[in-house]
Amino acid sequence: MVKFLKPQKVVILLTGRYAGKKAVIVKNFDDGTSGRQYGHAIVCGLAKEPRKVIKRSSLKTQNKRSRVKTFIKVVNYQHMMPTRYTLDIDLKNMASNEVMESHSKRLEARKEAKGVFEEKFKSGKNRWFFTKLRF
Repeated sequence: MVKFLKPQKVVILLTGRYAGKKAVIVKNFDDGTSGRQYGHAIVCGLAKEPRKVIKRSSLKTQNKRSRVKTFIKVVNYQHMMPTRYTLDIDLKNMASNEVMESHSKRLEARKEAKGVFEEKFKSGKNRWFFTKLRF
């Protein structure tokens, strides 16, 4: 069977606090680990998407509305839906098993991810990823 859940693949989370939110697979574990004996992945996603910005707004307002809020989480494969999109960002060094175990390291990684996502948003590419998912 073809393995299509690879790093940099955009997925939509189906359950939990971030249900309906878009995320990017950072690292995947197809066969599981000793602690989690099922297929899972470390994902980094948008808890809060950037809002609409209009040209006549002040620069301060534009910067405030361009902010994103991120999360880093370990998710079971059953609780995510893959999309056809990929996002070309390198988050490998930010999220690992050691980072996921420590609260302070996870907070630091989330701040780094926020900077990377905001930079990607301001570049203007991958607009679909930074829009709110509507039903």
